[in-house]
Amino acid sequence: MTDRPVWAEIDLDAVAHNVAALAALAAPAELCAVVKADGYGHGAVAVAGAAMRGGAACLAVALASEGAELRAAGIDAPVLVLSQASTAEVDDLVAARLEATAYTERGIMDLAGAASAARTAADPVPVHLKVDTGMHRVGAQPSEAVDLARCIAEAEGLRLASVFTHCAVADEPGNDFTATQLDRFAAVLEELDRAGIAVPFRHAANTAAAIDHPAARLDLVRCGIGIYGLDPSPALAGRVDLRPALSLHAAVSHVKRVAAGEGISYGQRSRVERPTTIATVPLGYADGLPRRLGAAGGRVLIRDRSYPIAGTVTMDQITVDCGDDPVAVGDPVVLLGTQGPVRIDAQEWADRTETITYEIVCGISARVPRRYLEAVR
Repeated sequence: MTDRPVWAEIDLDAVAHNVAALAALAAPAELCAVVKADGYGHGAVAVAGAAMRGGAACLAVALASEGAELRAAGIDAPVLVLSQASTAEVDDLVAARLEATAYTERGIMDLAGAASAARTAADPVPVHLKVDTGMHRVGAQPSEAVDLARCIAEAEGLRLASVFTHCAVADEPGNDFTATQLDRFAAVLEELDRAGIAVPFRHAANTAAAIDHPAARLDLVRCGIGIYGLDPSPALAGRVDLRPALSLHAAVSHVKRVAAGEGISYGQRSRVERPTTIATVPLGYADGLPRRLGAAGGRVLIRDRSYPIAGTVTMDQITVDCGDDPVAVGDPVVLLGTQGPVRIDAQEWADRTETITYEIVCGISARVPRRYLEAVR
């Protein structure tokens, strides 16, 4: 059976370049490449390898199962699970030799129990204590940090690897709450020092903070969106030489002429004002295109020109108004990326649909095959 002509290309050299650029910016801090959510839709295993080649010191995921996937693929780099594992996950986390996050006494005790059953005293599980300095998603209260750090340090089979926090508004230059968070974090570190608790590593910066807040770089920066070549926000565009790694491709599957006044796609909300050629492209919202992209002014590239999506994006297909220009079944279509002199990027989709680039790339579904590009070495 021949697969439909739809695929995403992932430029692994771009990933390595982006990691190197961000690592150079953050130095002497090390860089942790965040590859959760299947590498933000780019493919976690492939991206992890490219990130390590680009100079990443370690990796981060959201779930123990994501870390186990990296281990199964032969990746031996340190891998941090960014949220506290549930009781049901801790055995898998320890078995996969992952580094844990903790922010409650219960979470620490669960880890200690799993570690004592599976590891030796000479091979303790690294635990990163997360402190909530104002995002209020997960993390310990600052007032709990000393007791929890001591609990980790004293637990058999565990060792305190770092203390960290997460910035809530670092992608908004000029928002002084990032400085407030860093001040709160510094106060926690000072309290730990006064208590005689050694903190081997401190980290706070995501991509945005690494770019715009040098004081947040500390010992390690955790970069996610930037390693995929996307700016954390339009306000930070162009601050680092980032190259988008993902492009989305298809081919025209059907062509027809439509009379003036005819409605296109579900709801007939788009009507053509003149006789026109409609090209069908075989991917839709089940593949990750926002359903309202057409109504929001979305476009595609065919024969080095830009054409508007006509009507509602459907589950498996879109329709494109090509006017009187020649178009044929099999013509290459670019939905994200470059064709000739024209480019469409994830930020354009995000702007049109009032979301962020993270959601755009993470939303490219698993039924879109990934093709990996990398220079021959």
